[in-house]
Amino acid sequence: MFDNNCQVCASRVLIFPSQITSLANTDHGIVITFTCWCGTEQTQVMGKAASADRNHSVAA
Repeated sequence: MFDNNCQVCASRVLIFPSQITSLANTDHGIVITFTCWCGTEQTQVMGKAASADRNHSVAA
């Protein structure tokens, strides 16, 4: 479970494991694809590599 700030419904919501549709381990971190409570499919990058990228990236 993790929290997400949805850009579509403008809410901060908890995402449960049942809402996760895929996980992908990449060089930039773990890419999690999930369906928000509003029905929108979204992605979030997490993990140690994601934290390192946030500290050094200029723009996404």
